[in-house]
Amino acid sequence: MAYWGSLALSIYPDAPSVVRALAPTEPVILNRPQAAARAARFYAEKFPGKSLYAVKANPSPDLLWTLWDAGITHYDTASIVEVRLVREALGPEAVLCFMHPVKPAAAISEAYHVHGVRTFSLDTVEELEKIVEATRGADGKAAEDLSLCVRLRVSSEYSELSLASKFGVDLADAAPLLQATRQVADCLGICFHVGSQAMTPFAYVQALERARAAIVDAAVTVDIIDVGGGFPSIYPGMVPPPLEDYFASIHRAFESLPVSYSSELWCEPGRALSAEFNSMIVQVEKRRGNELFINEGAYGALYDAAHVDWRFPVKRIDSHGQEAHEGAMEEFAFYGPTCDDADYMEGPFVLPADIKPGDYIEIGMLGAYGAAMRTRFNGFGAGETVNVTDEPMESQYSGKRRDPRVSDNVVSLR
Repeated sequence: MAYWGSLALSIYPDAPSVVRALAPTEPVILNRPQAAARAARFYAEKFPGKSLYAVKANPSPDLLWTLWDAGITHYDTASIVEVRLVREALGPEAVLCFMHPVKPAAAISEAYHVHGVRTFSLDTVEELEKIVEATRGADGKAAEDLSLCVRLRVSSEYSELSLASKFGVDLADAAPLLQATRQVADCLGICFHVGSQAMTPFAYVQALERARAAIVDAAVTVDIIDVGGGFPSIYPGMVPPPLEDYFASIHRAFESLPVSYSSELWCEPGRALSAEFNSMIVQVEKRRGNELFINEGAYGALYDAAHVDWRFPVKRIDSHGQEAHEGAMEEFAFYGPTCDDADYMEGPFVLPADIKPGDYIEIGMLGAYGAAMRTRFNGFGAGETVNVTDEPMESQYSGKRRDPRVSDNVVSLR
């Protein structure tokens, strides 16, 4: 049960109705709790193990309550602030895991002694020693209830955003660390991250083969295999296979690993659980050829569009709150509202060719690393948040998505 109640947000059918009702001059975040709940149920029911929501993707309390109510009971936190946030929002029954491999000793101590965190990740002997010292009891005795996950470095070659450089012990160095961790851990785990937006299930199969090699080299009993995040959503130009394929491939590879008979399989979806939760309405303030000046940008929810050239689905809504469907379409770039040239999003974003100042744009699939990235640089970043009841622009979970591997070129055998 959530300790906070959900915020009393206004509810609208869709983005055009928000424009008609509010005529907003600041960006408006649109929440779709029904979409996030559907994603949570999908993972809770279909992933063959435990699903830990990666809070960094979107720490909105409304989203946390939605996921909890839909069956997500475990949470991947990356800072003591996230630990406090989730504990306060969801209460003592939520299982919190501190999965950042480099943590301040004070954060480890507070997480363990105050918030009941028992699961920590690490990728060095120094971090292992820090965890052991920070979790000692008042009598100086070492904790005997730690679940410690050694993060293994794996490839990000099949993902749109790499996470292969900063964290993870190399396979060649993993055996001594696994052996040392086994000595102090009640449960020993291996975790990894294949990178964000993994576009093929093979990314996980390859990483699990590396985990197999690490287990064999170290000759240790492993209790947890955590395949991390990276599960994809749908964006323009990025249509992955169905998530069921990922789950089946992971399950087959996990079942063949030399782990304990009671070992657990974990995953840490962030994007996959949160992407469909948010979209945003922005307003066009100026047009210069195929460049649109809008009131949200690189220092806000469109951080990824600016800094990693991420493309998001877009729809034009005219100044009267009507969605335009007919007419020629063109490719546009965006400038955000701040004074910086860097506040630029190349796109391309495909919109009606006659779009003009005063019109609005709904930008979809911003629930992951969108709303969470907003700042108040130059005084921008304010605006309302409302709930809407329509479908997100794209969905992995609606049952209507097309399998990209299915061809229309069907040859009859009769």
